[in-house]
Amino acid sequence: MPPKSIDYAFTARHAVGAAQDPTYAGALSFMRRKYSKDVRGADAVVWGVPFDAAVSNRPGARFGPQAIRRASAIFDNDPQYPFHLDLFDKLAVIDYGDCLLDYGNHQETPATIEREAAGIIAEGAFLVTLGGDHFVTWPLLKAHEARHGPLALVQFDAHQDTWPDDGKRIDHGSFVGRAARDGTIDAAHSIQIGIRTHAPEDCGIQMLQGHEIEEMRAGEIAEAIRQRVGERPTYVTFDIDCLDPAFAPGTGTPVAGGPSTAKMLSVLRQLGGVNVVGADIVEVSPAYDHADITAIAGASVAMHYLGLLAEKRR
Repeated sequence: MPPKSIDYAFTARHAVGAAQDPTYAGALSFMRRKYSKDVRGADAVVWGVPFDAAVSNRPGARFGPQAIRRASAIFDNDPQYPFHLDLFDKLAVIDYGDCLLDYGNHQETPATIEREAAGIIAEGAFLVTLGGDHFVTWPLLKAHEARHGPLALVQFDAHQDTWPDDGKRIDHGSFVGRAARDGTIDAAHSIQIGIRTHAPEDCGIQMLQGHEIEEMRAGEIAEAIRQRVGERPTYVTFDIDCLDPAFAPGTGTPVAGGPSTAKMLSVLRQLGGVNVVGADIVEVSPAYDHADITAIAGASVAMHYLGLLAEKRR
């Protein structure tokens, strides 16, 4: 039996190197990464934002970071598919834990998230955020824009999230329109993939709707993304309801007619040439999940973010 460790999330001495915890035991962090609030020297930071007060349908995404971390234990530290490498051989990654939010004072939530995210990325680390409902992407975009300037947005989603907004709403369905109107994102170089609902306006963002991507190959979708964003600093946000409910039942606003997990992971796999400066996975609601199907999909999305980064760093 090869050497094993236990509770690597606490016992690890460094931010590099694979863990050897049994998949069924040990302290749960994202992919067994070392828990730390010290960002210095980290190439990437995984961070949870357990917030779901902005949902329009079923709540529960505040438990998303826990579920995604738990599901990530299935990655058993062999070379990760489809990257065929130990992601943590040279890539220093820590799990920063979760953002502390006051559940009785939601108006403070955006500033709290933005401030803590800005502190992490100020150290030069790539930030992977585990949501939480999709509103958490708004302050994350603000934090990344402050460092990189207006962003190209790549949004995997069943919803446009461009509903009317007064600039103050705590709403997971309007933040993209707000970001487009105030220049946080460059709408002319942003794209949404998997849209299966209607909103009053598109804000100039390109859409690949559900029926369109059903007829497209993964490579064609990836090429459309590359053409749209070019070399611009890009933020990737993945709402798990982009996937068909057959592949992601554990979410607050499921919409039938979506793509498979395999197809969207294949799209992500082909974005290595895109200048991605930050990313998130949101709207995983484990109370509606079955056998961790949705949590495993969410963990796989986050793992792909780190895999693409590991390839670049090599």
